[in-house]
Amino acid sequence: MGPEAYDYVLPQEQIAQTPAARRGDARLLVVRDAGSPVHARARELPRFLDPRALVVVNDSRVVPARLRVLHGTRELELLVCDPRPGLGPGQTFRAWVRGAKRLRPGDVVRCGEWAARYLEPDVVDPRARVFAVEAGEWMGALQSRGEVPLPPYIRRPEGPTADDASRYQTIYAAQPGSVAAPTAGLHWEPEVLEQLDVVRVTLHVGPGTFLPLEAEDVREHKVGAERVEVDAAAAARIAAAKAEGRPVVAVGTTATRALEAVARAGGGIVAPFSGSTDLVIAPGFEFRLVDAIVTNFHLPRSSLLMLVCCLGGRERVLAAYAEAVAAGYRFYSYGDCMLLTRADAPR
Repeated sequence: MGPEAYDYVLPQEQIAQTPAARRGDARLLVVRDAGSPVHARARELPRFLDPRALVVVNDSRVVPARLRVLHGTRELELLVCDPRPGLGPGQTFRAWVRGAKRLRPGDVVRCGEWAARYLEPDVVDPRARVFAVEAGEWMGALQSRGEVPLPPYIRRPEGPTADDASRYQTIYAAQPGSVAAPTAGLHWEPEVLEQLDVVRVTLHVGPGTFLPLEAEDVREHKVGAERVEVDAAAAARIAAAKAEGRPVVAVGTTATRALEAVARAGGGIVAPFSGSTDLVIAPGFEFRLVDAIVTNFHLPRSSLLMLVCCLGGRERVLAAYAEAVAAGYRFYSYGDCMLLTRADAPR
């Protein structure tokens, strides 16, 4: 199966440029059964969930990981792939670099008092370059001089705004490390979460998650490794929910990948996990934990849309997308969302 299997047509004007006035104002397309989808608002989510459901969210926090640096007198733009706290002199990091053609091993880039030396291209991700910190502390440079790494389809000629700094972040974001928001979580307000049984996991989103499907066989698609943390308390609650037959609802593709990576690492047993995953959910994947997903509407020919189709059934999902387009839903990061049950889940 090729990338064309995950294609659809979206009018340009339906790509959301700003978030809804309030988080809960976003529209919610509910696709639960064989019947017609239901149109609702995000704040109505609790009434569409089984009251026994365990809702799993990704509490990773977006870091202002886009940094403008000087290479001599030229300005380059770095997008750090894995912005880990505490990165200091001598430690290495990877970054996508805009304007990297003239970089040579040993060249130094600077931003104020912070500096890094270019070492080599990354052997895993051809888009990335490996640097070593020469001076200063990386997270400090990002927090003081970095920009919110909005995706390119959100057009900001003057750069991200103060509103972006708060709205391109979930209200439960706690663990810094992502270069993109787990966008399905952008819709939830405290009064909604208080009605749900919520457990937190962490998957730090890297830029590779959003690469388009280019492999002739989509099962060969690759993404970079992303750090995952599931502590003992969270693992115990997830394991108990499955043992009790309660539905597990993942908020977003990142929470889904974190859960299924943990299940795969444990051979189906949910245990505490601290490590990384490069899991790509492609046709033929067997879901072990996730029964339903709350997710935004994703780009055509993307691994995120492929994941959603694997969970909900390709024809069923693409039909829901067609309905959302016809109904004027707003798409992508700042857009609307859907609740989707697993195609083979018990009704």
